[in-house]
Amino acid sequence: MEKLLNDLKKSSKYLQKIGQKNRVNLILEISNQIKKNIKNIIEANLIDLQNAKSLSQAMQNRLKFDENTINLLCKSLEDIANLKEVIGVINDGWEAKSGIKIQKISIPIGNICAIYESRPNVTAEVAALCIKSANGCVLKGGKEARNTNSAIMQSINQAYETLNLPKSVLFLDIDRSEVEKLIKMDEYLDLIVPRGGENLVKFVSQNATVPVLKHDKGVCHIYVDKSADLSKAINICVNAKCSRPSACNAAETVLIHQSIVNEFLPLLKAGLDKFDVEIFGCQKVANILPCTLANEASWDREYLDFKLNLKIVENLEEAMEHINLHSSGHSEAIISEDYSSCEQFLSLVDSACVYANASTRFSDGGEFGFGAEVGISTNKLHARGPVGLKELTTYKYIIRGNGEIR
Repeated sequence: MEKLLNDLKKSSKYLQKIGQKNRVNLILEISNQIKKNIKNIIEANLIDLQNAKSLSQAMQNRLKFDENTINLLCKSLEDIANLKEVIGVINDGWEAKSGIKIQKISIPIGNICAIYESRPNVTAEVAALCIKSANGCVLKGGKEARNTNSAIMQSINQAYETLNLPKSVLFLDIDRSEVEKLIKMDEYLDLIVPRGGENLVKFVSQNATVPVLKHDKGVCHIYVDKSADLSKAINICVNAKCSRPSACNAAETVLIHQSIVNEFLPLLKAGLDKFDVEIFGCQKVANILPCTLANEASWDREYLDFKLNLKIVENLEEAMEHINLHSSGHSEAIISEDYSSCEQFLSLVDSACVYANASTRFSDGGEFGFGAEVGISTNKLHARGPVGLKELTTYKYIIRGNGEIR
């Protein structure tokens, strides 16, 4: 493994030398090879799905990779290829009192390692983001997607061979003991992004010596304010829970202002019933409609399923207090027609993505115009929210002088 990582470190340097045009062509060729290989990729995915019958429905949904999903992936790769250059950008420049001229210029982070579960699209999207930003890329996918990832990697490798370029993407099919070694290889890796279940993120965060950018669980909230447009609120709540419940940006708790519950709750339940959503409610909710009584652990749970917490709150302040106590720092939303309430919520809720009158499901690199994301960071440093190209760069200072000494 060390030799592979050492070779990757050398070849990734070449990405900067070949320039933006060649990096763009490489990403487009990967998309082209995936399209050519679509039949083999689907067949490989069917094998993985057959082997995944014992996994949760959420994991199986994330694993599924059909023709439509592959076409969306290729569109995502093409979007990444066409994004503006982020390497060699002059972010700032000035002349110091000594006369030396200083520029702050963006550069790649180095070698980035993504460790992830299910979601075969991550294999190609992270590879493309790293190529575009001239970073080396190490991928460690989950065993449940082994066949699909292998088929995608065949397309990626074929793209490198077609363009006669040294490979800057390395896929590692290794076990947990080797992962523990991998995340301590500071000499070869500059950043690790764990993207998966809570146990995976915790394991990497607690054991890595390489810097970690956490894509943690998504315990996302929606607060329906007393001034909310109820029709708008129902559409947003149902979308945030039901459009893709296995996604980390799906809502897990809806908080409702006490003054609107009698009118709003029956309407919300009718919308959720269309998707057979199981409701976990506080005692006040349970007094109004049939549901499972929520316990303290319910408020911290990422269901990734057609399950939803409902809680009645006295006011905006109580809603924000609940969110800041139980949120994972991912995405939260307020539904309100009151400008002051919206601004207060946007300002004081401490999460990566905070919405007014829109679904939390927009927390996504593609929706943000990034093409895709390496992950959705719940860190505060160095990146937060959907991690796109810009967040895969750092900077250095270039100083030009004319014989100045100090």
